[in-house]
Amino acid sequence: MKIAIIGGTGVCNSFFMDKNENIELNTPYGKVQLTKGYRGDKEIFFLERHSKGHKLIPSKVNYKGNIYALKSLNVDYIISTAAVGGINNCNVGDFIILNDFIDFTKNRSCTFFDDVDSGVVHVDMTEPYCKTLRAMLIEAFQYAKAPLVKNGTYVCTEGPRFETPAEISMYKKLGADVVGMTNVPEVILARESSLCYATVALVTNYASGISKTNLTHKEVSENMLKMINTLTNAFSYLIDHATIDKLCTCNHALDELNTLK
Repeated sequence: MKIAIIGGTGVCNSFFMDKNENIELNTPYGKVQLTKGYRGDKEIFFLERHSKGHKLIPSKVNYKGNIYALKSLNVDYIISTAAVGGINNCNVGDFIILNDFIDFTKNRSCTFFDDVDSGVVHVDMTEPYCKTLRAMLIEAFQYAKAPLVKNGTYVCTEGPRFETPAEISMYKKLGADVVGMTNVPEVILARESSLCYATVALVTNYASGISKTNLTHKEVSENMLKMINTLTNAFSYLIDHATIDKLCTCNHALDELNTLK
C-alpha cells in the first residue's frame, strides 16, 4: 500500500517514516520534491505543500505538479493537513475532518482540463473528500483522544493576507466552519485525478473578528506545535491500520468522461 501525506503550515517533518530518502519527480508542471520512506509494510510519500522552508505563498504552490506526481506514484490514499482559522462549530486546538468546501480563490488554475484538447469536463463534487479515508481519519483521531469535529466546511481564500472581519462574517453566513488558503484547488485536482483524498484541518486560531487579538503567523505556528504530537499519533495509527478496502467512488470520478470517449 502507498500512502501520501501533504504537509501544510507547521507540518514539515516526516517523523512517522523510516528509511527516508529524498526524491524528485519531473512533471508537466515542473519538478516536485518528496520524501519517500516506510512504516511497516506501507510505502509513504511525504510532500511539503509550500516547499521546503515554507517558501511559497498559497497562490504560488504547485498544486498541479504535486497531485500529478502523487498520481504517477500510484498512491492509494492522500492525506492532507491544513492550518485553519475557526469560524463556527469549533475551537482552537480542534481537529476537523472536512466534508465540504467553498471556493473564494481568484487567481488559480483549478483544473487539469483547461486546454482545448481536453474538451469540457465537469467532475462531480458531491463528495469532494473520500468517505473511506474520512472514516479512517475519524477512527485514528478518536484513538489519539483528539478534540475532534467529524464534519466541517472549509472556505478557501486567496491569501496571503488574513481575511477581514466583514469577510469572515459573510463566510459564516454562507455556512463555512473554518477558513484557509490552500485546500483549493488541491481537493479539486485530486478528484479530477480519481484519487482518494481527504483533509484534516487543524484549528490554530480564531478567524478575524472572532479572535480577540490581531492575527499573526506566530500564533498559528505556536498553536500548531501544540497539536503536532496528537497529529503524529493519529497518523501513525491510521497508517498502521489502513486497509485497501474502499467504499468510496473516488476511483470512478471520471467514468462518465471515459464513457463519452
